[in-house]
Amino acid sequence: MKGLFVKHDDTELQDLGGGSVRRVLAWNEQIMAVEMSCAAGAEVQPHKHPHTQCCYVLSGRFKYSVEGETFEVGAGDSGVVPGGAVHGLECVEPGMLVEVFTPMRQDFLKQ
Repeated sequence: MKGLFVKHDDTELQDLGGGSVRRVLAWNEQIMAVEMSCAAGAEVQPHKHPHTQCCYVLSGRFKYSVEGETFEVGAGDSGVVPGGAVHGLECVEPGMLVEVFTPMRQDFLKQ
């Protein structure tokens, strides 16, 4: 099996509005890595999707809400959001996350 590696300079920055941007990194049908940068005060409104989501905080501070429970996390912290769970995010201090989804998020690809 061959590996797939993606150069950061070859990825496209997607403006999500409200102070958040993301880059879709390496992916295949089973898994997708995404880099997300947020300004202080940026929010991802509560939502759910069938994908299991794992996050790793590279920098900054964030408040995750998962099924009504809140977790404040900073650099080096990580977590898993089960598929189907209602979750949201608030950026407390500007920062960057790496999120991994399984299966991959078709809706994150440009059509």
